[in-house]
Amino acid sequence: MTDTFHWLDVQRIAEELNDTHPDLDPLHVNFVDLKNMVMNLEGFEEQPGHPVNERILEAIQQHWIEERNG
Repeated sequence: MTDTFHWLDVQRIAEELNDTHPDLDPLHVNFVDLKNMVMNLEGFEEQPGHPVNERILEAIQQHWIEERNG
């Protein structure tokens, strides 16, 4: 894995969230909080031309749920 990642790296983000927030249930994290959590992950860099949207946040949440459930 590279040291940095961005919004389109939804699987990597889900893995990082799962490692960083092991006690949180992804189903109970709203999209505003999810966006802020991602932006605060070490190694996350927002890229010009790739803004976040609801579809990306949904994909991140779904991957995080899958990651959590093994």
